[in-house]
Amino acid sequence: MTERHTRQIALPEVGPQGQARLARAHVLIVGAGGLGSPAIMYLAGAGIGSLTIVDPDRVEPGNLHRQPIHAGRVGWGKAQSAAAFVAALDSAVQVDARAEWVRPGNAAALVAGKDVVLDCADSFAVSYILSDACRDAGVALLSASALGLGGYAGGFCGSAPSLRAVFPDLPDRAATCASAGVMGPVVGMLGAAQAQMALAVLLGLAPSPLGQLVTLGPGLRWGGFRFDGAAEAGGGFTFIDAAAIGADDWTLDLRGTDEAPAPVHPAALRASADAPPDPPPGRRVVLACRSGLRAWRAARAIAARHPNDIVLIATGETP
Repeated sequence: MTERHTRQIALPEVGPQGQARLARAHVLIVGAGGLGSPAIMYLAGAGIGSLTIVDPDRVEPGNLHRQPIHAGRVGWGKAQSAAAFVAALDSAVQVDARAEWVRPGNAAALVAGKDVVLDCADSFAVSYILSDACRDAGVALLSASALGLGGYAGGFCGSAPSLRAVFPDLPDRAATCASAGVMGPVVGMLGAAQAQMALAVLLGLAPSPLGQLVTLGPGLRWGGFRFDGAAEAGGGFTFIDAAAIGADDWTLDLRGTDEAPAPVHPAALRASADAPPDPPPGRRVVLACRSGLRAWRAARAIAARHPNDIVLIATGETP
């Protein structure tokens, strides 16, 4: 404990014991962008002992209006830039910076041993992948999403229902920050809310943020609800890595050749998410697209007609 934390230690909810608990904590932060920037800043400032920061992207000039921790480091990897920011803020905070993305194949290992996980990726696929891994590991997940002038932050898994209990399905179509835009302070407020939720979980504050969804709408309208008793959704679609495609799988790549010249697998067929063909009986169906949204939509259509097992792949951007 240092002089830098005296105002925090003065709180009866924290005290020396609480500060020591924060210093022993290990937090995983997935995404060092608009949501991750304030979360990283405030968790490092609070004296979290160890942060694992995962982000494969590089800092671009267009990021800086909502990602101020990367100022002066355009071209750096975001995870490495975030680590440099934390080192300058408090060198006692240990940072493991990883230039990779969360996938079904590495999610369990990333979550293992962490006290809290923050989902700052603002990606449908990553949110569900992390929620499944945190649910299985019994680790608290603080997930947020921002778009335009609003968004939400929620506390899932651990002692609360998973993200699938609150969001069992995806919309047919959805905009992104890149296509619809977002205000910097909006992601700042929601990322800060994630940091505060994480501190509340680590300190055991009541009422717990686990089982709570906080919403922010246009005009600074705050709302939300508790979902402690929400039932886990059954029959949801899970994500796999492309390397997990089997020889007997029936695979559809829902991306066009202009979007992805090479299919996700040599045996994959090309198809449209709006009119997916019927699968052969008894074979596992694998549906692939960039974000997972089209794959989810096609999975709903196929599942309504056929009992096949269905899994999804979110390929991410194709170089």
